[in-house]
Amino acid sequence: MIKVENLTKYYGSTKGQKALDNISFTAEAGQILGFLGPNGAGKSTTMNILTGYISSTSGKAFLNGVDILEEPLAAKRNIGYLPEQPPVYLDMTVNEYLNFVYSLKKSKIPKNSHLSEICELVKLESHRKRLIRNLSKGYRQRVGLAGALVGNPPILILDEPTVGLDPKQIIEIRTLIKKLGKNHTVILSSHILPEVQAVCDKIVIINQGKIVADGTAGSLSAGLQDEVDNKKLIVTVEGNSDEMLKKIANIKGVTSVTKSAELTLEEIFLKLTTGDIV
Repeated sequence: MIKVENLTKYYGSTKGQKALDNISFTAEAGQILGFLGPNGAGKSTTMNILTGYISSTSGKAFLNGVDILEEPLAAKRNIGYLPEQPPVYLDMTVNEYLNFVYSLKKSKIPKNSHLSEICELVKLESHRKRLIRNLSKGYRQRVGLAGALVGNPPILILDEPTVGLDPKQIIEIRTLIKKLGKNHTVILSSHILPEVQAVCDKIVIINQGKIVADGTAGSLSAGLQDEVDNKKLIVTVEGNSDEMLKKIANIKGVTSVTKSAELTLEEIFLKLTTGDIV
């Protein structure tokens, strides 16, 4: 189980950049949680705090009940982590790398059978003697995931696991993540909505360091449908926010328009209320 309570992170002093603003969420045991948001929303900062790579300014993060700040070594024993760029050694073979990770983690599970089971799970059995530098990006991603699985940690933290993969590789990694979710708590960071919808039991949406939605894919879709049924629409537009507000307010049938959030300097969320369907 992952539990985040009132997590805040400033880079620099408390007057510096505020990357996370008092966020809270949970991922239950055996659940795949999708952490969704645009680039720069605070996803990787949250992942880095959960894995103990950086500390928070305030707030708590618990991994299977262990505080990552108070007991970092004990907390990290619960984690398998796959960063956006897998930390693999290109001059090692797959076997050499997994043996190295096994030693690094000081795993007590019988090594040969354990590594064979992992390689079979991530479909690396026929590649174990190959140099990692000669593998495709998709297979390097599998090697990184295999390393995260060494020691059979109960929690997997995957940061943008399908970035740069081709469509076939994306489908394969998604299928693998769904399989892993049966025996692990998984938090999957992504900026791609279809990916999160395809594999996740629960979705947390973050924007500008704040949680803006939290629920199952079904409940979030139902909430959006309620908005539509009540003649309320949420749209994303590009352009100057003040100009967009004026232009859309003048469209026939629109009774009100408000700015919900700014994604970038030129991209904003707007909430519209209409009379008859526009």
